[in-house]
Formats: sequence, C-alpha cells, structure tokens
Amino acid sequence: MIRRLLMTAAALGLATAPALAHLDPSEHGSFAAGFSHPLFGLDHILVMVAVGLWAASLKGRAMLAVPAAFVGTMGLGFIAAIAGVPLPFVEPVILASIIFIGIMVALALPFSTAGMAAAVAFFAFFHGHAHGGELGEAGAASFALGFMIATALLHAAGIGLGLAFAKLQRRDGKSWITRAAGAATAVAGVVLAVAG
Repeated sequence: MIRRLLMTAAALGLATAPALAHLDPSEHGSFAAGFSHPLFGLDHILVMVAVGLWAASLKGRAMLAVPAAFVGTMGLGFIAAIAGVPLPFVEPVILASIIFIGIMVALALPFSTAGMAAAVAFFAFFHGHAHGGELGEAGAASFALGFMIATALLHAAGIGLGLAFAKLQRRDGKSWITRAAGAATAVAGVVLAVAG
C-alpha cells in the first residue's frame, strides 16, 4: 500500500512537472498565472501539503478550520503586498514555515484547532505577501483567486494523505508513517534554507 501511494505521488509529480513555471498572464490569463504560482516552488508545495497533513492529524473541524485560516490569512498578506505594506523576512519565514509545520507533524504534539489555525495563519500572511510581491502584470483579483484555489487543493491533498496514512497506521500499527512524512518535510525545509 505504501509503495502504491509513493508511486501515485511520483506519477502526479511527473505529470505536473511541465506546469511548474510561472505562466504569462497576458498569454494564459491572470487566473491561470495565479493558479500555477503555488505549484512553481517546492517551498509552497511542501508547506501547503504539510498544513493538510497537520490538520488531518486533529480530524474533525480542524480539517476545514486550519486550511481556511491559511487561505484567508494568505489573502490578507496578498492585499498588504499589493497595497505596498512592507514585510521583512518574507522568504526566511516561508522556509521556517516548512520546517516548523514539518516538525509539528513529526512530533504529533497535542494541539488545539485554534492554536493550529493561529500558527498556520501567521505563516500564511508571509506566503500571501510573497504572492503579492510577484503579481507582475496579472489582474490582482483573478490572480488571487487562482492561487487561493490552488492552495486549497494542495491542502486537500495533504488532508487526503493524512487520512490515508492514518488508515494504514490503524490497520498495520505503523504509527511512524505520518511522523516520517513530517520529518521529511522539515528536512526538505532545512535543505531549501541551506541551499538558498
């Protein structure tokens, strides 16, 4: 089962590889440019999926509240950026978000839904600000709608993985699967930070 999940993830990654580039809004439209934007950077993909994994660990209303907090606050960060509000340390905080959320998933510490939502919202503001800083010639509203939908879909993928891992863990008694995914995410964040 784990092999099948890994093969599916690899196939999806290869299938989307040609899409991992910033689309020109004048050629493809602002929505398409915004939708492709979170898919361009490994940092964005890692943190969006990790947010879903973390939310799935709490189950219940966390699976809606935590991604909603991320997407909503990311929109506020985007608005701040296009309004010209400066925000220091955007890229370092984005990299820190990968490491922090990966560690939280790996440690599986007890966390409230509100606490988890607040933590992801803090990081989401920086992610949104980064998107706003890269708006270019795209129309703000349609670009924002595109990246918010793509982000929500990446969160949903993380939730799906988290639920699948939990099912495997219940059946096979392998409690390390979700934790290993979190640890791998945190390590990837450290590698990206060092490489940057």
